[in-house]
Order: sequence, then C-alpha cells, then structure tokens
Amino acid sequence: MAGYNDDDYDYSVSGSDNESQGMSDDDGIAMEQEDHNPPKDPATDCIILNQDALQKEMNDLIREVSQIVQISHGAIRILLNHFKWNKESLLERLYECSNVDEFLRGARVVADPLKMGDGVDGKENECLICCSVVLLTGLNCRHYACKPCWEKYLTTKVVVDNTSIMECLFPGCKLLVDDEHVMSLIGKNDTTRNAFTRLSINGFVESNRLLRWCPAADCGKAIKVSHCEARVVECSCKCRFCFECGHEWHEPVNCRLLKLWMKKCNDDSETSNWINANTKECPKCHVTIEKDGGCNHMTCKNTACRSEFCWMCLGPWEPHGSSWYSCNRFDDSQAKQARDAQEHSRAALQRYLHYYNRFMNHQQSLRLENKLYTSVKVKMDLMQKNSMSWIEVQFLRKAVDILSECRRTLMYTYAFAYYLKRTNESEIFEDNQKDLELATEQLSEFLERDLETENLVTLKQKVQDKYRYVEQRRSVLLKHCAEGSDKDSWHFNQ
Repeated sequence: MAGYNDDDYDYSVSGSDNESQGMSDDDGIAMEQEDHNPPKDPATDCIILNQDALQKEMNDLIREVSQIVQISHGAIRILLNHFKWNKESLLERLYECSNVDEFLRGARVVADPLKMGDGVDGKENECLICCSVVLLTGLNCRHYACKPCWEKYLTTKVVVDNTSIMECLFPGCKLLVDDEHVMSLIGKNDTTRNAFTRLSINGFVESNRLLRWCPAADCGKAIKVSHCEARVVECSCKCRFCFECGHEWHEPVNCRLLKLWMKKCNDDSETSNWINANTKECPKCHVTIEKDGGCNHMTCKNTACRSEFCWMCLGPWEPHGSSWYSCNRFDDSQAKQARDAQEHSRAALQRYLHYYNRFMNHQQSLRLENKLYTSVKVKMDLMQKNSMSWIEVQFLRKAVDILSECRRTLMYTYAFAYYLKRTNESEIFEDNQKDLELATEQLSEFLERDLETENLVTLKQKVQDKYRYVEQRRSVLLKHCAEGSDKDSWHFNQ
C-alpha cells in the first residue's frame, strides 16, 4: 500500500521485571518462588506500541480486510476508519448488504456513477482550478485537475487542516481520496508525506476503542487492551492512567463524575455561587446588590427602581419603622422565599468548598512528595554507607511510593464524596476515608520528621509496619467502593 512500510516491527510489552521475580518487595531477600509469587499488576496487562508497531498493526488489519473487499488498501483504511477500526463490525455490515457497490458508495470510497465528471485522465486540457492547459489527473469520479493544483490542495489539507481524510477537490463531490492517490499527488515532499503517515496513525489510534495514546508529555506511545473499560494501564514511561478517559488513574470516582467535578472546579460556575452567597437581589427589580456598609436599610441603585428594603429579611423597609432591628416582617412569604434561596445558596457553596479544599490539599501534598523522595534518597545513601545493601534500603522508596498512591486515592475520594448521596453505605465510606487519611498523615509525618532521628536498627521495621497498614486501609476503602459499584448501591446527586 502506498505510503506505508510493511516491514516487521517489534512490539514493546510492559510487564514486571524478570529480575525482580522471587524477591521480597520489602528487602529483596530471595524467597521460595512457589510460596511468594506476587500477583500480576493489572496495569501492566496491556501492550505498549511505538509508532512503528502501530503502523504494522494498522497495515496488518488493512491486509486482512483486503482479502475480502477488493478495493485499494488506501480505500480500506478509510473504510475501517469509518467503522472505528472494528473489523468485525465492518465485515458484518458487508455480509448483510445485498449490494456491495452501494455500500461502498455510501462510505464514499467508490464514486457514484450519477455524480461523475466527464473529464479524461492523462489528457491535456484546461484545468478548472488554475485554467492552465496541461496534463490533467484525478480520481475515479472523473473530476480532473493539474497535478500542481492537486498537490497544493492535498498539502493544505494535511499540513494546515491536520486531516488524513480528504474529499475530492471538485466542489460538491464527496468521494474520499485514497492513500495511493494522496501519496502520488503530493509529490516528493517528505515533510508532507511524513505528516500524512503520522495523521493516518493518529486516526487509527484515536478512533480505535482498543487503543489510547499515553498522556505523558513527549511519550508518543499507545496502549492496546483486549477490551475497552475503565481500568488502570501503565505505559513504559511509568505513566499510569485510566484507559477509558485518558486522565490519571482516579479510583474510586468514575469517569463521568470526574468529568463533572473537573469542569466544576475549572470553569466559572462557582463565581455565580460566590455571587449568590455574598450578594442579594433587589426584591423588586432583581438587580444584584452587594452590601458595602453597616446599615441594613438598603436602597436599590437602579434609577428605574430605587426600591427600599431590609437587607436582613428582604422585606419592604417602610413597615420596619424604628423597630427594624427585630425584623418583624418574618411572616412575609415573599421575604421568606428570598431568604430561603439565599440560605440554600450559602449551604451549597459551603458544601462544595469543603470537598474542593480537601481535594486541592491532597493534590498539593502529592506534588510536594517529590521533595520527600529527595530526603529519602539521602537517608538511603547514608544507610548504604552503614553496611546495608542497595536492595535492603529500597523499603524507604516503596514507603514514599505508597504514600503518593494514598494521597492520590484520597484526593479522588473527595470528588466521589461530593456527588454521593447520604446513605448507610456512604457513612461506611466516610469512616474508611477517615481511617485512610489518618494513617496516611501518620506515615507522612514519620517520613518527614522522624526519619533523621530514628535508629537505623528499628527504622526499617517501623516504616514497613506503617506503610503496610496504610496500604491495607487503602485496599479496604477501594474494595468497599468497588463492591458498591458492582451491587449498584451507590446513589449520586448527578
């Protein structure tokens, strides 16, 4: 197929290091393999593909379909892209279709005879684009133009519009240009040819439900899984993320609620909450008013209104008289309605800020754990100078790794809890959240404050005891959340 190299490429598969099998996670002491075989990390149960492997994967799929559909490889790529690279779905539609040509015309990879032009390929004629009389060329829709016009059109589509799916340049013709024609018409411009190949691979990944790009900066690899679901995957660059949404791994909150939470935190929706909590509306013209003095006798600044009312009860000011301090208009239904709306807004804002502040606090603590890695490394170097091996001091690094994972989990528990309705299950969740948070803070404090003063003889046992307990509390919380999802016992406000 033009534009693609069908040479064999190696797959890069992420998995546990062979050298570490049969070693204890804590101290590296050799253990009996049959008794201490660690469970496989589900994050590594995937295939990591670089650009070459992705190109081979795409070409192999195209070749499989080409044995059934007798059209060019480039047209098959367009056809598979239309079906999101689901070969089974494409072939099922083909077998169900009584008229294959009609099916291919609907996918715009074969020209419609009723919409064909009357040009002749390979003959000198006047180009309809630039009006020069030269040798013309085109697609099987018989719409022809000179090669320089084709080259400029296709180059613009690839370089400027960043697309590998392009229609015929003739106005109104919807036939898609197959890869063979693209590569022959854009000439020998390596920049454009490489950009087209890159865009084709990018379309292969982004429209394929079993593939997702690694979100890490400058990684350029894709993850392939056997079936699509919200699960953690890990790239060879050590980036762990959710395959479903591409965000960093965010259990226990699901992808839908996380998207709502991130939007709520990032957009300007909370500005209106602040306005509702710190301002009031004029009861007459509904202009928003902020109190800037101590007096509760308010006068609307709207020149068309100039209404006078009480800031406390939002009732008309006139009946208050000299007894305005007691606000004896509490039985006024209109004022009561305005006060209820104000209190509801304040409560909603306070609830949001409770979860938001704790979410951001754990996020900030997670960023600061990088400093802890530095101090732990110093301690590890010191312990190695005191006759301990490199493997024997790795328990400190593992403690910081576990601490970071617990911080991340706690961070997302607050997004989860924000949308969670109050039930008996939610109270159990909050108890588990409290236990994990307490254990996490104790481990963090020990690593940050007591690491330098602790005796080297007892340090290892204390650190291991603490991080094992923290890890156990995290496991309990996540297991409870997973069981609730399986049993559909969680009820959310959204």
